[in-house]
Amino acid sequence: MGDDIIDLQNVTLSLPSHAGLVNILRGIDLKVPKGEATGLVGPSGSGKSTLLMVLAGLERPSSGQVHVAGEDLGRLDEDGLARFRRDHIGIVFQSFHLVPTMSALENVAIPLELAGYKDAFVRAEAELRQVGLGHRLSHFPAQLSGGEQQRVALARAVAGDPEILLADEPTGNLDQETGEGIISLMFELHAKKGTTLVLITHDEALARRCDRMIRLRDGLVESSSVGVRP
Repeated sequence: MGDDIIDLQNVTLSLPSHAGLVNILRGIDLKVPKGEATGLVGPSGSGKSTLLMVLAGLERPSSGQVHVAGEDLGRLDEDGLARFRRDHIGIVFQSFHLVPTMSALENVAIPLELAGYKDAFVRAEAELRQVGLGHRLSHFPAQLSGGEQQRVALARAVAGDPEILLADEPTGNLDQETGEGIISLMFELHAKKGTTLVLITHDEALARRCDRMIRLRDGLVESSSVGVRP
């Protein structure tokens, strides 16, 4: 793999439906160098979110090779995939997926505690302050705006210093101004931590801010172009 932290070879994924098998990924070849920011774009149904699920080990491909962060995901059982995600992957979804009965601090700290971090609450507080939420530590999700909830989700995703940050339409539920703030913060954290970023977005202008933009169509890589990051 060399310096490629992500290496997919001829990855296919088909799922059953009432009309028969649906071919979602139809032979994806993709290499992502360590530390790169990659923007994935494409029309609805092109396979973007499914590809992200495969990278995270949340969906098993029908065929092909998936190597991520030095692991051959095809050789791991479900427990092994859970450990892989814990040790290597941070994920930010369009929906915030916060636990409503936990404070912002607990939402970030508890996953760290379960992963074995002795300083889970100290680390969680530091990450929340990093994303500008030092004054919201004890607030519950219902007491936070959408942008603040996504900041909590982002803090949770990066608190364990993952090698790879996967973001699936992270601004989809936010207004434009709030979304811009989240994206700027994500790029800032990516640069500061040296994390490999894979960003799924419908916004091509945003994808071009990455080091590289990959366009998917009908479950295939249609094109790859160098970004125009400032």
